[in-house]
Amino acid sequence: MAELSRRAMLAGLPLLIAAAPARQTGHDFRFEAIEGGEINLADWRGKPMLVVNTASFCGFAKQFEALQALHERYGPRGLLVLGVPSNDFNQENADRNAIKDFCESTWGVQFPMTAPVHVKGAAAHPFFAWAAAQPGGAVPRWNFFKFLVGRDGRLLHAFPSATEPDSASMRQALGAALA
Repeated sequence: MAELSRRAMLAGLPLLIAAAPARQTGHDFRFEAIEGGEINLADWRGKPMLVVNTASFCGFAKQFEALQALHERYGPRGLLVLGVPSNDFNQENADRNAIKDFCESTWGVQFPMTAPVHVKGAAAHPFFAWAAAQPGGAVPRWNFFKFLVGRDGRLLHAFPSATEPDSASMRQALGAALA
């Protein structure tokens, strides 16, 4: 390469250097907000994010309450808790307003939520396709699968549905991500 560069300079030719393709991070995605508008994860660049695929009529729906508690406890320290409704497991309402109303009135949800998306398969939202392809990532196997993204945008942990948001493993991972 050095010899090629020297020859190009001597011949007066422009030196073209191919840039390495940029590596995607968890902060490089956008979602439609449940109430309309956009949620741009780039707005949380430098902050950790907990992205959770949710469903209103799932046996794990009680986790909404613990997710709200995480939002209240860690949100002021920079954590984004993001609920992402999906009907991929046939337990979500088809109407986004009904989803929003149910989550707010039943569970007191105040953290941001997206419009419903697919979280698995060929139609999966690009964030979930990215998360599944990361080291330690996975395709959600059920509702309330959780992805913890670090301040640098790397996927830090994928937590299965049964991992409660207030579990010791989740608190430890969040503490490390916020440190």
